[in-house]
Amino acid sequence: MTQQSSRLKKGMGGFLLFAFILGDVLGAGVYALTGKLAGEAGGMTWLPVLIALGMALLTAGSYAELVTKYPRAGGASVFAQRAYKQPIIAFLVGYCMLCAGIVSVGGLAIAFTGDYLSSLMPVWVPLAAPLFLFLLALINLRGITESVRSNLVMTVIEVSGLVLVLVVVAMAMSDGKGDTSRLMEAPDGVSTAAAVLGAALLAFYSFVGFETSANIAEEVRDVNRVYPRALFASIGVAGLVYVLIAMASSIMMEPAELASSSGPLLDVVNSTGATFPDWFFAAIALVAIANGALMTSIMSSRLVYGMADQGILPRVFTAVLPNRRTPWVAILATTALSAILSIVGELQLLAETVVLFLLFVFISTNLAVLVLRKDTVDHEHFTIPAFIPVLALASCAILLVQQSAQVWLLGAVLLAVGVGLYFLAKKFNTPAADKPATITPGE
Repeated sequence: MTQQSSRLKKGMGGFLLFAFILGDVLGAGVYALTGKLAGEAGGMTWLPVLIALGMALLTAGSYAELVTKYPRAGGASVFAQRAYKQPIIAFLVGYCMLCAGIVSVGGLAIAFTGDYLSSLMPVWVPLAAPLFLFLLALINLRGITESVRSNLVMTVIEVSGLVLVLVVVAMAMSDGKGDTSRLMEAPDGVSTAAAVLGAALLAFYSFVGFETSANIAEEVRDVNRVYPRALFASIGVAGLVYVLIAMASSIMMEPAELASSSGPLLDVVNSTGATFPDWFFAAIALVAIANGALMTSIMSSRLVYGMADQGILPRVFTAVLPNRRTPWVAILATTALSAILSIVGELQLLAETVVLFLLFVFISTNLAVLVLRKDTVDHEHFTIPAFIPVLALASCAILLVQQSAQVWLLGAVLLAVGVGLYFLAKKFNTPAADKPATITPGE
């Protein structure tokens, strides 16, 4: 089996990749999403989570095939270039992914330095958010191994907080507390089917994050064997955690109370009779947010590197540190843009825009699997049945029609900016002959 050479260091094995994806998928969503799900689906929050898990696994199947077939930095942009043979389409797909990553990191910086950090100490967000992102950039510059080891520590902390919730709920249930009948309690005033579907669309957002792993494929050892296992295992574990948290929350609290809570998991724990200081879960949430921001910033910088390596962004972004072999120009550029957004942006609109861009990326990737089905490569790779990406496309279409007009308008403006950047890069880019020579990992 022939493997393509890479200028990036292959510093990630199966377990670190699993932790990388799990930490990115879990993120901060579960700490805030539980109450909103209860507002949509009543006590039946576990059912829309299961539906959302299935939707996420469909698109993950497309990523597993394409990443193992074309294991290059750039992810969805590489897939689009091979499938559609149009550089501008590859650029726009990569640009959508890049926008989602940069905007997401900016939003996470706002979340980190906002209410959560303010509950522990007084902060000024316009100063604290860029400083937070600068610290993340230093970890990113150290190297992929150091970054994912930091991710591993933070993932253990955030998962430990969720396990603690499940343990105290189980202990309370053993003492006769809680009401399991609420697990089948639908919300008032709407049909059960409509409520569950609406909540499933909301729950799907909490599974976003697995796609970032496609952009570090060049830095994974034995990617063809390791990647599918790590991808499906991490999404499955995250889904199991979400389902258990949803069930535990519904058992311990009335849906209306849960829906009105600004700190749902802390209230769930308090409802069991166990008491923890308010700063405890705030600290865990901060770790979860920092973890998501770090992993997404890694994705964004590797995506810029990969697009520049293809010649659809200026080649200056292919520069790597001599010893660390990390794409330092790409890291600094993406961090700077996220810092600007963290100063001038608003969290909710940024989050909704991230989702819109990612849906475009998912549609392109699921179509690319079908288009490239007859394309052969000189190594073994993971393969999925053709109906999987078709179902994934249908799920993406359902999600797209839920977006607001304001989000569509902002997305259209940013896409127009992307088209302008593409033609500027095409006009002023370095000739292909000046592209840095490819070296093998051992050199």
